[in-house]
Amino acid sequence: MTPIASHPQRNTIRMQLRQTLLLRDLAQAHLDELEPLLTVAEYRKGEPLVRQGDEEMEMFFILEGMVKRVVSNPEGHEMILRFAAEGELDHSYAAWRLRTPVPYSIVAVTKVRAAGLPMPQWVEFLESHAELKAHFEYEVMKLMSEVMAHTITLHLLDAPGRLSRFHRKHPDLAARIPKKELAAYLNLTPETLSRLKQKLGGS
Repeated sequence: MTPIASHPQRNTIRMQLRQTLLLRDLAQAHLDELEPLLTVAEYRKGEPLVRQGDEEMEMFFILEGMVKRVVSNPEGHEMILRFAAEGELDHSYAAWRLRTPVPYSIVAVTKVRAAGLPMPQWVEFLESHAELKAHFEYEVMKLMSEVMAHTITLHLLDAPGRLSRFHRKHPDLAARIPKKELAAYLNLTPETLSRLKQKLGGS
């Protein structure tokens, strides 16, 4: 992990940070306060940023690439809860507030560059920036609602309905997610997903 100020691509990273969902409207002076708290790390495809069961929490700003939240059981069965790409956030804020271990892993779907900081430092920063805190907590609640809606969708919609909903909700991600990952997210086999894509594409 490298502090932004000493990173060889620091100017690019500063621009990428400015484009993230939470920071794009933040005053430059406040962004300058945040920068020294952040470190930048690169993750290989399949490498975890956070492991399910971890007790050390972090806040991540995704600068490049894509990550997934995934839950697994002792038998090795996995359920993907969401994807997040550059410009988005991922974190374990709810677990930190509840004082429980992280209930999911955050894993790189592609090569990923992320800027992050420990959750206690992030929360301390939020406490002195009320407008940012309100925006962040809104995004946390929105994300929790989206994850719940996805879980309900898996039970209530048939396979074509699940795929159509995903394309409608996430048109920017649909072509970027590897077929195997998207099939797992929609609770389909890769073969079924391929057939559905051909059918929908021809309709």
